[in-house]
Amino acid sequence: MIRPLKLPEIAKICEGSLSSNQQDLEINRIFIDSRQVFQPSKSLFVALQGAKANGVDFIPELIEKGVKSFIIPDSFDPQGLEANFIQVANPHKALQAISASLRDHFEKPVVGITGSNGKTIVKEWLGQLLQQGFSVVKSPKSYNSQVGVPLSILEIQAYHQVAILEAGISKVCEMQTLGEMIRPDLGIFTNIGTAHDSGFPDRRSKIQEKLQLFKDSKLLIYCKDQEIVREEIERKFPEDGLIAWSDREGADFTRIVKKEAIETRLIFIKKDLSTHTFRTQLRDTASLENITHCIVAALTLGLPAQKIQEGLSHLKPVDMRLTLKAGIRDCLLIDDTYNHDLGGLRVALDFMKQQRPKRRKILILSDFLQQGEAAQIYQEASEILKNHQLDLIIGVGKEIRTLENHQISSFSWFPTTQSLLAELKSFNFENDLLLITGARIFEFEKIVNQLQQRIHGTTLEINLNSLTHNFNFYKKLLKPQTKVMVMVKAFAYGGGAPEIANHLQILGADYLAVAFTDEGVALRQQGIHLPIMVLNPAEESLSLCQEYQLEPVVFSLEFFQLVGEWSKHGGQAMKIHLDLDTGMHRLGFEKAHLEELKKLIQEYPQLSIASVYTHLAAADESHEKEYSLSQLKDFEEMSTEISAFLPEKPLFHALNSAGIVAFPDYQFDMVRLGIGLYGVEVTGNYSSELQSISQLKTTISQIKDLPAGASVGYSRKGRLPNGGKIATLPIGYADGYDRRFSNGKGYVLIRGKNAPVIGNVCMDMVMIDVTAIDAEVGDEVLIYGAEIPLAPLAEAIGTIPYELLTHISTRVKRVYFLD
Repeated sequence: MIRPLKLPEIAKICEGSLSSNQQDLEINRIFIDSRQVFQPSKSLFVALQGAKANGVDFIPELIEKGVKSFIIPDSFDPQGLEANFIQVANPHKALQAISASLRDHFEKPVVGITGSNGKTIVKEWLGQLLQQGFSVVKSPKSYNSQVGVPLSILEIQAYHQVAILEAGISKVCEMQTLGEMIRPDLGIFTNIGTAHDSGFPDRRSKIQEKLQLFKDSKLLIYCKDQEIVREEIERKFPEDGLIAWSDREGADFTRIVKKEAIETRLIFIKKDLSTHTFRTQLRDTASLENITHCIVAALTLGLPAQKIQEGLSHLKPVDMRLTLKAGIRDCLLIDDTYNHDLGGLRVALDFMKQQRPKRRKILILSDFLQQGEAAQIYQEASEILKNHQLDLIIGVGKEIRTLENHQISSFSWFPTTQSLLAELKSFNFENDLLLITGARIFEFEKIVNQLQQRIHGTTLEINLNSLTHNFNFYKKLLKPQTKVMVMVKAFAYGGGAPEIANHLQILGADYLAVAFTDEGVALRQQGIHLPIMVLNPAEESLSLCQEYQLEPVVFSLEFFQLVGEWSKHGGQAMKIHLDLDTGMHRLGFEKAHLEELKKLIQEYPQLSIASVYTHLAAADESHEKEYSLSQLKDFEEMSTEISAFLPEKPLFHALNSAGIVAFPDYQFDMVRLGIGLYGVEVTGNYSSELQSISQLKTTISQIKDLPAGASVGYSRKGRLPNGGKIATLPIGYADGYDRRFSNGKGYVLIRGKNAPVIGNVCMDMVMIDVTAIDAEVGDEVLIYGAEIPLAPLAEAIGTIPYELLTHISTRVKRVYFLD
C-alpha cells in the first residue's frame, strides 16, 4: 500500500459502518486470501464471496491467527467475534473503492495496458525494460480483472517511480470500473483479436469499451497499422495525446525490422528523423509487436536508449502454458490443450516454428468456441495458418470444417474427438512435429495421451521458463560484451540435450559445449546451429567434427600435431580450442609447452584458434580462493603470451558457474555456464535466486500392509518391527535413483509428507514407508524438485548434485514445460 489507512478513513471510503474500539489502528496491508496472513495485527481482510468459498467462513480462523480487522457484507452478523468490522453493502465494491482512493496518492506515472492479446507479455517486458532506470511495480501475473486490478494497485508503494497495470475485460460495462481505479497517465493498446468477442455486439464495440481505460490519459501508444484500432483511437482522442508507431512512414515512430542470422534489429525513426536502433533475440511477429510497444513506451517515459538495450539483453520470455513432450516413433508433441483462441494459436504456432525440424509439421485443431462471428473467426484462422507451412491440419468439430474451403494445406476432418481417436493410427505419425490445441470441451488430452511416448511411468519434468530465469540471472551478473558458452554435455545434465539446446538458441547463448563428438553430431542432426565445442575429441572423430562443423579442444602438443596433420592432408581448415592447465592437472598445455605450441601454430595455419581457456579446480570452495586467483593470474600471463603469436585474437574464458559468482572481475571474453543453469548454485551465495528446472516424479504402483517383524526387499534389509504400510514405486537404480538411498538414506514426497526408503533400492523399483501417510495407488510421488532440493539429497549419500542429475536414465520420459 502506498500509505497506511486508519479504520475510520477506510469506513468512509467504503461508505461502511464501523464497529471498533481501535479507532487509531493503522492498516498497512489488505488481503482477500485467508492463506496469506502477514503482519496480522495491521492487516485488513476483505471477505469476498467466491465461486467455491465465502470469505466470512474464514473469519474465526483468521482472528485466531491475529487478524484484527475485517470488511464484511451487511448480511453477516459478527456477534460474538472479537475484532474490528466494517460492514458494507458489497465487499467487492469496497475493495475497489479503497484501491481507487490509494491510487489518488500515487503521483508518479501510471501505465495502463489493455487489448486482446499480449497484455501480460507487454506488462512484463515493459517492466523489465523500465527496471533498468526506475523502481517499477506491476500487476502480478495476469491480475487484470475486477479483483486482480485492485489487488495490483495495493502492491504500489510510495517509493515506486512507475506503476504498470494491466486491464482485461470479457463483456460490456466492465472497463469503466477498471478505468476509475487505474486512471493511467500513459496508455498502451496492444491489439484487437477474437478473445471474448462473444461478450460484445461487434469488434468496434469491444475496442470502444477497452478505450474507456484511457479517457483521461495524457498519452496513448498504439500501432497505426491496425486499421480498425487506428480509426477508433483517432476518432475518439485528440491528436496531441497520441503516439503511433507503424511499419510505414507517417507515424510518430516508423519501425524497420531487419532479421539477421542470430538476432533482430529494430530501427525506429522519429518524425524529426532522429533514429534509435535496438537488437533483440526475439524473431516471431507477435513478440516483435509486443516489444515494439514496450520500446516506444520506455522512450516516452524518458528511459535512455542505452538502458533500453540493456533491458532487451536480459529480456525473459513470459510464461505460457505450452508443454513439449516426446511422442511415439520419435515424434515431438506441443501440448496446448489448455488455451484456445486465435491469439493463443498464433503463440503456439510461433513456438512450433522454433522447434527443431521434423519430417512433417502437423496441427490438430478444434472448433473455436465463444469467439464471435464464425465466418470471421475461420477467415482469420486461415490467414494465420497460411503463414505456417503446415503439412497437415486435422480439424475436430462442426465449424472447423470450413477451413477446407480456404486452401491452407492438406486437411482432414472429424466431427468428434472420439472419431479422431479411432482413426489416429492411420496417419502413421513418425518423426513428426505435432501441435495439439483445442478448447477444453474437446478433451484433446486424450489425443496427447495416445500419442505420447510410453517409455516409463516415471517422468522428468523440465520447466523451460525456470531454465530461462536461471540463464538470465547469470546474464545479469555479466558485462554486456561477455559471451556465454553453455555446457550441454551428459545429455544436458540429464535434462535432454536437443530440447534444451534448442531453447538456448532461442535465449541467445553464444556457444554450446559437449563432452564427446557423437553428442555434437546428435545436436547437429536435430537442427542445432550454434557453435559447438567438443571437450574430449578422439582422433577417429575428426572427420565427423569437419562434417558437422564441430570444434575440437586441443590439449597437448602431440594432439595439436595430429589434428594439424589431419587438417593439412585433408586440405580443409578447422576451428579448434586450446585448453591451458593452470592447476587443475587434468588435461591442457602448461607454461613449459608454450614455446613449442607457438611453432605448431605457425606450422599448421589450417587450424584456427577459436578460443583459449582454462578450468578452475576449486571455484566453488571459498577457502581455496587464493589458489583460484593464482590460476587466473597464470591464465592471464599465458593468454598474453599466446596472443602475441596468434594472427587473430581468440576468445579467452576461465569461469564456470561457480566462477561467475565468485570471480566477477575475470570474465574475460566468455564464461562457461553449467550446473548453475540447471538450478544448482554451488557456492551457496545465490541459491535462493535460482529455480530448479526439473522435477523427477513417479506414481505409486502398489500398497501393502505388512505385519510386525516383516522384512522388505533384497537381503531383507528393510525391517518393520511394529508392522506398517509400504508403497512400491516404479523407479530404481537403472533409472538413476541411486542405490545409496537404500534403508532410509533417501526419502520422497507424497501428499506433502516425507516417506523414507525402506530396504534396498532395486534395479526397477523402490519401496517406501507410508505407514503415517494416507496414500493410495496412483498417487503422484516427487523424487526430487523444488520441495526436495538436490543438494541435501546428494550430501546425504556423499556425492554431488552433478552425479544425481547426469545419472537419470534415458528410459525416463522427459516432458518440457512453458507454464
